[in-house]
Amino acid sequence: MSKKPILILQMQRMGDLILSYPLMLWLARRYPGHPIFVAAEELFYKPLMGLSPAVTYFPWTGAHVLRKHDFELVLNLSIQEKAAVLAGQVRAGEKLGPVQSADGSRFVHGDWQLYRASLVRNNLYNRYHWAELNALDVIPRGEIAATRFDTPRTLPKGATKVGLFLGASEAAKRPSSDFWAGLVRELLRRGLRPVLFGGPAEKGLGKRVEKKAGAPVLNLCGTLGLDEFGAVGQTLAVFITPDTGPMHLAAWTGLKCLNLSMGPVNPWETGPYAPGHFVLRADMECARGCWQCDRDALDCHAPFTPARVGAVATRMAAGDNAAKLAGMQLPGLTLFRTGKGDLGLYHIKRLDKTPPDGERLASRFWQRFFGSRFGLWDETAPAAAWRELADNAPQDAESLLTHIPAMGRQFKHGLKTGSLLDESFWSQSPAQTRPLTGLAQMQLENGDYKRTAWAAVMAHLEGLIRACA
Repeated sequence: MSKKPILILQMQRMGDLILSYPLMLWLARRYPGHPIFVAAEELFYKPLMGLSPAVTYFPWTGAHVLRKHDFELVLNLSIQEKAAVLAGQVRAGEKLGPVQSADGSRFVHGDWQLYRASLVRNNLYNRYHWAELNALDVIPRGEIAATRFDTPRTLPKGATKVGLFLGASEAAKRPSSDFWAGLVRELLRRGLRPVLFGGPAEKGLGKRVEKKAGAPVLNLCGTLGLDEFGAVGQTLAVFITPDTGPMHLAAWTGLKCLNLSMGPVNPWETGPYAPGHFVLRADMECARGCWQCDRDALDCHAPFTPARVGAVATRMAAGDNAAKLAGMQLPGLTLFRTGKGDLGLYHIKRLDKTPPDGERLASRFWQRFFGSRFGLWDETAPAAAWRELADNAPQDAESLLTHIPAMGRQFKHGLKTGSLLDESFWSQSPAQTRPLTGLAQMQLENGDYKRTAWAAVMAHLEGLIRACA
């Protein structure tokens, strides 16, 4: 008898689909013999089927076929309502992610899926990558930690082609045409051969960059399909790119990436997932957990100059390792290398010698706290991280500690009455406490403010008190 299939609903953009590839591999190992079905946008999955793990794809028009199956597991990774509706309609032994019932009520199933939902406008201290958040409800941490991906290729000496991907889903996430034109000239000056890449939406941008550069450059914007891009990319020594779908495609195919992480993105969440890539980020406070820029100008773009980016790209093309790149002087920028941390999960290592500040130490604490709450490790991990935070950033620690009584009053009131004392509970809490207050408010809403939901958030608070003892 054949085993029940597993269904992944991934109706997001190309980058989200590619970040689901590790999940597909982990599920195939965790559930041997169970077919894996993936409902996704045909525009994205079809040209990538040669690079995808071995799964069966369904377009949205094939939803009626999916409703006929009995599934072992359904994982909805999409925020679209139609995906939640479909998750509610299909039959499955277990469902994770947003699920909408026939009466229109929608609930998020799974601790980690709910945690991810709580990060909307609240991701300053998050240190979990999207690729792993896709999986942590069903894949043990040990299996994720044991996974090894090939490091990016270093081409032989004399390989001088450098790819520049010009576009991104939002203008705030990509450099200007003036920057790209300046980078073309800088790379040519350094003896490298820049190649412009982009989809149909970047054809106009590619022409502007080519014209502004006033120098010979190969412009392939709008001329390659995704499968063709995967092949052409193998001839590139480095791929310079904002945080966008083609970056994840390049990283998946082993192309060495330099991610220009600017605007409302968080490289801890959506940086190149495989180890050995490099990320440049503005070294400014508001760039650490930006969700949507509220400034008059995109100040985080200013430190990205063609000279600085060109210098890093040149060293990468020459095969310099992280130790050599760590000594570069890049005013206003921080250079990171992707890899795995001591917990076996995704980590971006800051290459300079700057001691951890309050934000970095608080992020480390919250990562370990939620990992302990959701069963990844025991409570010794957040307790150790708390001592490090308290010793080296006492103001941040004090801000968190002094808000614990207020959280206690809110939750005790809720246990008695079923409602919050103040609906601005999350938004008005100190920044250092918002990872927990944000999750708590989301968990209460998700649990219809029932007594079980109040008991759950009270248990989180008790866990926090133990960690800080």
